[in-house]
Amino acid sequence: MIRKQEITTFDFPNEAIIWDVRDENAYAESHLKAAVNQPIDTLTKDSLANVAADQPIYILCGGGSKAPRAAEILDHLDSSREYVVLMGGMRAVKAAGIETQS
Repeated sequence: MIRKQEITTFDFPNEAIIWDVRDENAYAESHLKAAVNQPIDTLTKDSLANVAADQPIYILCGGGSKAPRAAEILDHLDSSREYVVLMGGMRAVKAAGIETQS
C-alpha cells in the first residue's frame, strides 16, 4: 500500500525507517538526521529484507518526483508492505525549517 503524507505534518516517530532515494552526492550535501541513503536505482528485494515486514517505510527525495516512483518500485517488489511518500521532499523539509545534517 502506498500513501502520501506532507512533510510538514510528519511527526518523525522514533523508530521510523526513512529512505532518502536521492543519489549519494545529494544525500551527502544535506539530509534528514534519521534518513538512510537508499538511492532509487539500488532498490531491490534485498533492500526490503533489512526492514521488518510490519514497519512502514517512509520515502523522501529532493523535490517530490523520485519518492513516488520509488514507492511504486517497492510496491511492485512487495505489495504487502506500507510505503509512505513524504511529499515535497527535501525542498519542503528546508522550507519548513526542519533540521538537516550533512
